[in-house]
Amino acid sequence: MGWMDNEYVDDCQSDADRKTGSLNQRTLCTSPENDNLPDDTSSQHESAFLGDNAVSAAEDGAKRSHKAKSCEEDEEEGHLVYHVGLVMKERYEVVLTLGAGAFGKVVECIDREKDERVAVKIVRNIDCFREVAKSEIAVLEEINSLDDDNRFACVRMLDWFDHHGHICIVFELLGLSTFEFLRQNEFLPFNVEQIRHMAFQIFRAVCFLHRNKLTHTDLKPENILFVCSDYDLEFNNDKRCEEKKLRSLDVKVVDFGTATFDHEHHESLVSTRHYRAPEVILDLGWNQSCDVWSLGCVLMEFYLGRTLFPTHDSIEHLAMMEKVLGPIPPHLLKQSRKQHYVNNERLNWDEQSSSDHYIRRHCQPLKQCMWRRNEDERQLFDLLGCMLEYDVCRRITLEEALWHPFFSPMRTQPKQRS
Repeated sequence: MGWMDNEYVDDCQSDADRKTGSLNQRTLCTSPENDNLPDDTSSQHESAFLGDNAVSAAEDGAKRSHKAKSCEEDEEEGHLVYHVGLVMKERYEVVLTLGAGAFGKVVECIDREKDERVAVKIVRNIDCFREVAKSEIAVLEEINSLDDDNRFACVRMLDWFDHHGHICIVFELLGLSTFEFLRQNEFLPFNVEQIRHMAFQIFRAVCFLHRNKLTHTDLKPENILFVCSDYDLEFNNDKRCEEKKLRSLDVKVVDFGTATFDHEHHESLVSTRHYRAPEVILDLGWNQSCDVWSLGCVLMEFYLGRTLFPTHDSIEHLAMMEKVLGPIPPHLLKQSRKQHYVNNERLNWDEQSSSDHYIRRHCQPLKQCMWRRNEDERQLFDLLGCMLEYDVCRRITLEEALWHPFFSPMRTQPKQRS
């Protein structure tokens, strides 16, 4: 987690970049370096476990088969050169490449011992990536130990090993990320019932982390995966188009590469841009409540089908927050270490700028985002208002959020209650 000398930088691709650059993945793995770009650039979008230079399985295969030199380049950059049929640890047989990124490669394997498919992340043989992988393994081992009967929706690490200097982490094979499903479904939003079902699982999982003094720090749709993303095609009368309807809404939280225990050093900058809490941007220090803010942004993205704060710039991000949520409290601005963002205890923002015109086109007050204004939606937006609270002292905790009226239908289900 402390492997970069510079500040933790984020993947900040625009909505358009995310729509056109996503990978069609069907598994899970984690990527501590998935935010490896400066704020003012855009990048090809990666799935939950892929780095900033991600390529699809087909692209990767084409590159490796193009000429022998590509294999030599892989070796120079610390990637493992492998082939379909390679058996690692005398157990995991590579059957296909699922993706590649800055951290290494992700492959689907047959576990010969258990005769089941798994996902294996093969980390580059470079010290900084090895250190992050070791930190991630420690977190995943702790999660496995604390949740040995798998009650909470956190991805399971099944095994890990060292293969010729490459740390390899074995995960259960999952479905698409929620972002990738949205992308493949033409960014048609999830309905309130779907959001309720997914959110209840996610909140329980992250609440479990918080109770055990762990903050995820990088919650986003790319890091929430469906257990199975099989779907049926149905005609949507409202949208007048065909829509993919998932057969199961079970999800799991993934990517613990930047997860931080309460007693560990807290990097000043965490979270992917669009899901970054105001206290992080203002450099006020952060705690577990930054996960609550991120999840508020995630639920809004599920509801809208698009990101709530489509920006790459910190001051513009804060101005968007004010457009959606109202003014940032003066006492927070006064305490900020980023005083160039502040003028007379107000946000230092030019309301006549072209950026402000952009904000007015793309952002509106939170309550105005409601489609139907029925009771379920009012409860959802009440919960969102409690999560997207500027002051961490006033922001709802996930323990409290699980008792919000929005989740009453989930708490009355015997399976969930148990």
